[in-house]
Amino acid sequence: MTFDEAFTKLLGHEGGYSNHPLDPGGETMWGVTLTVARANGYNGPMKDLPVGVAKSIYRKLYWDSVKADELPAQLRYAVFDAAVNSGVRQATLWLQRAVGVKDDGVIGPKTLEAAKMSNSYAANARMIGMRLDFMTRLNTWDSFGKGWARRIADLLK
Repeated sequence: MTFDEAFTKLLGHEGGYSNHPLDPGGETMWGVTLTVARANGYNGPMKDLPVGVAKSIYRKLYWDSVKADELPAQLRYAVFDAAVNSGVRQATLWLQRAVGVKDDGVIGPKTLEAAKMSNSYAANARMIGMRLDFMTRLNTWDSFGKGWARRIADLLK
């Protein structure tokens, strides 16, 4: 999966504008929070955040940060989506645990090699299982769990 394909798929889950009072991310557009948008130079109203700006942010902060282009194709989207939803460090920890390397939260040569040598379908399933277990323990599960479960189900299809 390429970044462009992953970004298109991601938008199906992140959608457009949101400002849900129970969302710890606060105001978002295309899944990009106000804090992240501001930190990346966007100063306009969140409802007007151009999709191209969101795409640039996702590429730099999430896709490139998890070295998605260097991961096996079967793992790319799951790691990227986890990074977007739960943070790069957490996504990296799940990946490392799934491929059986020390979980230090940094994707380096050992993690990349282990990912390439792994049964990527099995590693993907293990990682998604860890992610779902993590999500069910969040205090926002009652508010957002149904949507998260659908997102996880999409990863398994």
